[in-house]
Amino acid sequence: MAETTPSKGSVRTNGERGGPLIITEDERLLDDLLRLCAAAGALPEVAHGLPARKGDWEAPPLVIVGDDCAPRLGGAARRAGVILTGGDADDQGLWRQAVALGAERVLALPDGERWLTDRIADAVEGVGPPALTVGVIGGCGGAGASTLAGALAVTAARTGRRTLLVDGDPLGGGLDVLLGGEKEKGLRWPAFAESRGRVACGALAESLPRLHALRVLSWDRGADVTIPPPAMRAVMAAARRRGGVVVVDLPRRIDEATAEALAQVDMGLLLVPTELRAVAAAQRVAFGVQKVLGDLRVVARGVPGRHGHGLPPDEIARLMELPLAGEVSWEAGLLADLSRGVPPGAQVRGPLARFCAGFWERVTESGSGSESGGQGSAARPEAWPGHCPGAGPGGGPGSGAGGVPVPGAAMRAGAMVSWPVAGPMGARGAGRDGGWS
Repeated sequence: MAETTPSKGSVRTNGERGGPLIITEDERLLDDLLRLCAAAGALPEVAHGLPARKGDWEAPPLVIVGDDCAPRLGGAARRAGVILTGGDADDQGLWRQAVALGAERVLALPDGERWLTDRIADAVEGVGPPALTVGVIGGCGGAGASTLAGALAVTAARTGRRTLLVDGDPLGGGLDVLLGGEKEKGLRWPAFAESRGRVACGALAESLPRLHALRVLSWDRGADVTIPPPAMRAVMAAARRRGGVVVVDLPRRIDEATAEALAQVDMGLLLVPTELRAVAAAQRVAFGVQKVLGDLRVVARGVPGRHGHGLPPDEIARLMELPLAGEVSWEAGLLADLSRGVPPGAQVRGPLARFCAGFWERVTESGSGSESGGQGSAARPEAWPGHCPGAGPGGGPGSGAGGVPVPGAAMRAGAMVSWPVAGPMGARGAGRDGGWS
């Protein structure tokens, strides 16, 4: 039995999740692993064999075992999160050791450094299933995409989901303003402009303004209106790793930063007013979006003064050649509510809130609209009709380059959910005399 010793570096605070356990006597391998832990922001423990103290083997979120010490761990209890590292991932002896340990992956360095760094950071952050990420795009100018995005986020938070609302449209006026929180303390997009690589998901969320039980990443009132693509990639990846729900308000024009956001969106909602000219404009928007996003659906939005005589939502979906996610009727008083600081979706009996509530019910396993801890019940996108497997990031411990999963290792499966590919989700006849801002 071997004693464990903390590595030299920062002192772990009581609020932090424990770091990984490294078991090796190979000084060169240990230096490499300590470097990767530092890059992931983790403070590991180091041992030369099976830890002597009770619980030191089971407690760490991740155990990284060098091939030099693997033969000494024959009596170790089976546990999840064991990585076996060696110089040659094709060595049959290494594979036999991995099976004996119940390791989830055999990894060769330096080829697997990037994967292992992300795996260490995931373990330390306690990351679970990635967030269900929904992008909202206006089919034409003034369609109300920001209003719908805000209402989806407010409704998700109200029903118990851990929610992050991302303002991906620099020229949209600011989602914090839409939610009445422009003076709320917290970071805005310019603070993340230099972000590269991996951003800690917990630190991201805690740094943002908290409005109506959700976190909001919006814009300040400065002149800078650009998001560097690497910053968008890093921030969106961190938001997804946090779990729960992420709603992104996206511009109609697809630049490099918007393409990075769309690459991490599970489902896109294209908001189209029920009039012919809006459909013509939305067709051009859809053409650009579909180059990046595999799952795009239409939300038909009622327009004032039509009294039910606008284009039928199913006809819009047919013209667009896209699935219909539903219809939002015109809602009276919405603009007046927003001007008084009432967030969109706050009127739970209004058409907008009813659409949002129905939408979230249909993309969760249970339909209960509640998630324990903000995670766990969001349906995985690979189970949805129309999902393009290559559209979003893989990112889980069971996928990616740099390592080989051990046969028989547990893999997280996607949750199945039934989703109607046509037909509105809300009552078409309700709220026809309403209004929309």
